[in-house]
Amino acid sequence: MKKIVIDPITRIEGHLRVEVEVDEDGVVREAYASGQLFRGIEMILKDRDPRDAGLLAGRICGVCTNSHFRAAVSSVEDAYGMELPKNAQIVRDLMAMALFIQDHVVHFYHLHSLDFVDVTSALQADAALAVEEAKKYAKTPYESSFSHYEAVLQKLQNFVKAGRLGPFSNGYWGHSAYKITPEQNLILLSHYLEALKFQTQLSKAVAIFGGKTPHPQSIVVGGVTSVADMLSPQRLNEYIFNIKEAKEFVDNAYMADMRLLAAAYRDEIKAGLGRSAGNFLSVGGYEFDERQKLFSSGVIYAHDFSKVEEFDESKITEEVDRAWYTQSGDVCYTDINEDGTLKTAKNDDKYSWIKAPRYGGEAMESGPLARVLVSYLGGNEFIKPFVDEFLKESDLELLDLSTTVGRNAARAIESAYICEYVFKLVSDLLQNIKHDDTQTWTRYEFEKLPKEAKGRAFFEVPRGVLSHFVSIENQKIKNYSVIAPTTWNASPKDKDGKRGAYEEALIGIKIKDTAKPLEILRVIHSFDPCLACAVHVVDAKGRELGSYRVRTV
Repeated sequence: MKKIVIDPITRIEGHLRVEVEVDEDGVVREAYASGQLFRGIEMILKDRDPRDAGLLAGRICGVCTNSHFRAAVSSVEDAYGMELPKNAQIVRDLMAMALFIQDHVVHFYHLHSLDFVDVTSALQADAALAVEEAKKYAKTPYESSFSHYEAVLQKLQNFVKAGRLGPFSNGYWGHSAYKITPEQNLILLSHYLEALKFQTQLSKAVAIFGGKTPHPQSIVVGGVTSVADMLSPQRLNEYIFNIKEAKEFVDNAYMADMRLLAAAYRDEIKAGLGRSAGNFLSVGGYEFDERQKLFSSGVIYAHDFSKVEEFDESKITEEVDRAWYTQSGDVCYTDINEDGTLKTAKNDDKYSWIKAPRYGGEAMESGPLARVLVSYLGGNEFIKPFVDEFLKESDLELLDLSTTVGRNAARAIESAYICEYVFKLVSDLLQNIKHDDTQTWTRYEFEKLPKEAKGRAFFEVPRGVLSHFVSIENQKIKNYSVIAPTTWNASPKDKDGKRGAYEEALIGIKIKDTAKPLEILRVIHSFDPCLACAVHVVDAKGRELGSYRVRTV
């Protein structure tokens, strides 16, 4: 066996290390995903005022800050048994929907697409042929004129001539695993550049109701503070305009590019490359219709698409057998081998700061793929046509989505679905206002609330299932716990040797060039890793790592 170490995995949030063992044919036989920074945000939350939980927990991550902010506030509201006004719920959902779309687009184009797109190949493209190629994947291709593609080519050539490749530097250009044509590369790169401008508009959509982004300020225990924005026709129109622009990009660029990739990488899809164990978890949510929520909740085991079991939060456990903690939760860092590799020779070796959450004893995959499968198979009538249309146009089956390329397709399908139905939320908000319902906050007197309480919140966020748990004593936070989506997907092995989704998806992948493990990056990036929960570093021996002084002028 030969060991390949990628440390750090780039184009993700946070610090992730992946080690794989490959046989003489370059096939991955074992894998270890290791979160390399300690997560200490729960410690910071201890002894704080519960009303400040959102502002502190939101700092877990600058990418999905809106998600942690809302989940923290919601867990406190759950502890106190508060019911939100409908308007507050809708405003929070509108912020979340804009974040979903923005996050998905940024993930594919700016963090993942270069695993499929060869920049050097695009330089050889014919702009006229690219125009015709784009028409194969969209009825009205996004920004697909001859002059547009010529301008993109010129921009790429200027990068090369200046010797400053910027975001296109350090790629495995020319790798044999790249499969798309020069013209197809040019199309995707043009969308890469357009998405840089597009994603800022979605950030504005979040900020309209959040006050700012990242780290919005408008969600408070009991509701939201963005009353003036909710009642302003101009602000609502700005939000609607931004989402309409997003819909145009998603429908005519993002979805088209997924159809292109599905055709180019059909062999890999049918071979099941990047497929995990097939255990999928979704907690559902976002009610926009009396009949149906945006996403359904449920559990699928071992790719058994014949049934979707009900979600039961009591089945969630967290193990630390292979993580750098003791059973009581204390830090138990065991260092690494002298050669820099993880200590993984024995089944009780610890190798990650990430704990191992399990559902009914099984490792689960969480995220857009899980949501799409659970919702589709659970009878969600609204998402079904989006899935059916993509599968028909790409000549794929539902199981094919459970692959590296399919995971990306599920994310795009979800984006198109959200873009279609987010306007229903806006309509509901306008109807409430029309009927003089402008309430956005549930009044309470903090001093009269229970001094001891426990609460939790479960949400589907862009990367998957997010849960926050809070315990309050003497009106202060006694204990706090977060299980983020990446905690599920990047979890280490448990006491029974069951791999997390990242590790399982790598098994069986063939590495064509062990010096350039592009295939590993493709699999890992398809999950959209976010290790930002590991934001605080500690020294196991208690040594000071650094000290800082803030001077006021």
